[in-house]
Amino acid sequence: PAPSLPAPRAAAKAAPVAAPALRVASDRPPLDPRLTFDRFVVDSSNRVAFNAALSLAEPGPPRFSPLFLHGGTGQGKTHLMHAIAHAFLESHPEAVVLCMSAERFMFDFVAAMRARDTHSFKSRLRSADLLLIDDLQFIAGKDSTQEEFFHTVNELVGAGKRLVISADRSPQSLDGVEPRIIGRLGAGLVADIKAPDLTLRRTILNRKVADLPEIQVPTDVLDLLASRIRGNIRELEGALNRVVAYAQLTGDKIDMEFAVATLGEVLRGAQRRITIDEIQKLVSRHFELKPLDLVSARRARAIARPRQIAMYLAKRLTTRSLPEIGRKFGGRDHSTVIYAVRKIEELRDTDRDIDNAVRVLMKELEG
Repeated sequence: PAPSLPAPRAAAKAAPVAAPALRVASDRPPLDPRLTFDRFVVDSSNRVAFNAALSLAEPGPPRFSPLFLHGGTGQGKTHLMHAIAHAFLESHPEAVVLCMSAERFMFDFVAAMRARDTHSFKSRLRSADLLLIDDLQFIAGKDSTQEEFFHTVNELVGAGKRLVISADRSPQSLDGVEPRIIGRLGAGLVADIKAPDLTLRRTILNRKVADLPEIQVPTDVLDLLASRIRGNIRELEGALNRVVAYAQLTGDKIDMEFAVATLGEVLRGAQRRITIDEIQKLVSRHFELKPLDLVSARRARAIARPRQIAMYLAKRLTTRSLPEIGRKFGGRDHSTVIYAVRKIEELRDTDRDIDNAVRVLMKELEG
């Protein structure tokens, strides 16, 4: 039967920078002091993986081992692996912790065979109290490496040691990996990390901005990043870092225009092709209007405000120029679009209904 998770606990205290030295495989740097449990943003997409990692790092015999984490690139697997090592070393200062990629495992094993010294290789790995191996998919099709990996897993688990393995897919999807390895991994705990949704992406940005008290990043810029850059936390944080770095280097104030200019190709590459027609249909449906109302000359507030929201979304979520947007809204000029965008930006700060409507529409469009 699959092991049961313990009840969620408070996140472990962040390991100080001067934590006990990590015995790390040569291809990996020392643990990143920022990648701790208390800095990991938790929601439904990663809660099981987080609680499992927290449990494995606790003192005492492990409740399960190995822990297999899988998910796409930049979704938090490495963060959790570093967090486990930090917390484990905090409670076990003398522990032997080894962290390596599966590719490094393969290279070191092949080198040991050529040197006719596999004993040293096996002794080094099997002496670990905590072994972390990243990107297991790289040993697919490597028969001799898989043989040694299988025995290493068995030795560590049999000795009550902790083992954490990550990959970009589930064990069952690891083509070219022996069934006995897949079965051994499945006997531990398998936890996936899903792509972050809009709410989680926004929360992550809030956390990052809180660490930059000297920098002011407007709400609409954070919304832009969260809505355009999906699925990869690393790229999301990288985009924010780029905007902040450019602002510091140029001395310019961060606003929407600055962010778009700084991240032009990033936003174009990350953006799903949202069209103005799609925006108009969704906005008209949301406000119970006809799509033609948004392009008409009618100025009643019940129509004018949704039209402004639609223009705002068109500016935020498409790469169309201001004149192009204006033409799609009944031939209006670019100054009308600018006014609409600024008006909605102001109202989002003062009118909760408008702000909620914009958030709902953005979430559905970026879905």
